[in-house]
This record gives sequence, structure tokens and C-alpha cells, in this order.
Amino acid sequence: MGRRRAKGRDVNGILLLDKPSGITSNAALQQVKRLYFARKAGHTRSLDPLASGVLPICMGEATKVSAFLLDADKRYRVRCQLGVRTATGDAEGEIVASRAVDCYSRAQLESVLEQFRGSIEQIPPMYSALKHQGQRLYKLARQGVEVERQPRPVEIYALRLTGQGDDWIEIDVHCSKGTYVRTLVEDIGEQLGCGAHVSELRRTGVGPYDETGLVTIPALEELKQSDLAAMDRLLLPIESALTQWPGVELSSDAAFYLQQGQPVLVPRAPTSGWVRLYERDHTFLGMGEILDDGRVAPRRLMKGA
Repeated sequence: MGRRRAKGRDVNGILLLDKPSGITSNAALQQVKRLYFARKAGHTRSLDPLASGVLPICMGEATKVSAFLLDADKRYRVRCQLGVRTATGDAEGEIVASRAVDCYSRAQLESVLEQFRGSIEQIPPMYSALKHQGQRLYKLARQGVEVERQPRPVEIYALRLTGQGDDWIEIDVHCSKGTYVRTLVEDIGEQLGCGAHVSELRRTGVGPYDETGLVTIPALEELKQSDLAAMDRLLLPIESALTQWPGVELSSDAAFYLQQGQPVLVPRAPTSGWVRLYERDHTFLGMGEILDDGRVAPRRLMKGA
């Protein structure tokens, strides 16, 4: 017997969801998938339940580009509660230490933040999805087990102080993939001498996407009642996730051979790297890579293109 076909519509595109705080990224994904009655959907790196903000939902053929969004840099707006450390590094964890908070000047805060700009190393938190001997670290942490973790290099492209109060600061962070914002805040707190945890977290950008055009779950629920076509118009083109790569236009013959899995020679193509592939009618075909001999090889092609 053949494999049973999944139920749902063939929906292709990327929805920029404004994930609400208080639910998991997977719960948000399942709600969107249900509202669209989409056959296939996935998100691009989980946001903690505490966090809100930009969560690209890739549907249908767009799931083929989700890995590239996983690797993209991220941007966050973070409220840091000073003077209190928690087990999880955020407001949802048990308080493990409290210390007095000095009256920090802006110059003092900037001096500490400067230490975390550029290339730094982080020790991943125990409350993370990394694995140790096949077990998720957060599961071990819930059992009271702590294991040694090796530092990992990350890049903090920008770290900006945007507000401060008696016992809190607010920062904007632009960072590479794999950065733990909770760890960054904890490390900043230790350098200040008072400890800290994340009290509010909002993701403001993923790769080429920012908060422009974010869609909420309540807005989708309202549209679902009357206008499914309007919901579909909210989806961004698949290639919008790949704007960091140049586009290459193929002749009809070149497109035909490329879709058979054969590398093709394209005049005036880049000399290296990945490219977006288009037919002359601007139909997006997928992603390709320039070979050493200058030909363009297909890497991930869109079904039905």
C-alpha cells in the first residue's frame, strides 16, 4: 500500500506570524496550519513561550527554504530584570539568587555592554534543547542534573541600550544564529555585579524579515470566517527568504535541463555561491549553486515550477 496522503490544501508561501507570549512556537504553528488547512508547514527556530514577535511560518514548498532562515541572524528587544537570577534565565524560572542593584550610570552600562559586542563565547544554558548523551539538556535540568557544556562562539553584531530604570535595562540585540539571549543577559548581569534575567523578550527580526507586515492569530481567525483568499494573500513569496543571494534568469532550454537535474551554463551568472533561479517569465524555480566550472547546478527546486 502507498503512503497515505496528508489532509489539507497545497498552500505555498511564508507567513510572518506575530507569535504571542505564553504559548510554544509549535502550538502557534499548529494553530496557523489548522486555520489555513495547510497540508505541510513548519517554523524556523523556536521562540521560548515567554517570547513574542517574528516567527516565519513556512508552508508547502516554502519548507525547502526553512533551513536558510534557521541559519539567518536574529534581532531582539529585551527587558532585563537586574538583581535577580533564575534557574532558567527568564521570568518563568525559580529565583536562585537576589542581590542589591547599584544606581548605574549610562556610561557604566555602556562599558559593560561593550564587552559583549563582536565575537564572544557563550556556555549554553542547561535549560536548552541541546543534547548530552542523547538527552535534551532541559530534561536533565528538570531532574536536577547539571552537566559540563563547552563554550560556543557567537557573533553580537549590535547591542544597544534603549532604556533603563532603577532595577531594569532594555536592550536591542542583533546576533548570529545559536546565540542564547538568556545567557547574554545573565552574563551582562554578572559583569554588573548584581545578576539578571530576561523579564520580557520580543524577536523583532529574522534574516530579511522585520516586524513589517506581521500577522496575528486573532486576525487569521477573523479572516477564516469570511475570506480564505485574503488569508492566502498574506503569504510572502518563497524567494523573499533568499534575498541575500543574486537572482539568475534561465532560458527555456536551460530551465528544462536544470529541472532534469543537470547543471547548465548561464551567461553573466555569478562566479561562485548560491543563487535564486528564475525562468524568463519570472517564475521562481528554486535554488542553485555555481560549480567550479561556472555552470549552475540545481540544489533545491520547487515542485511544479
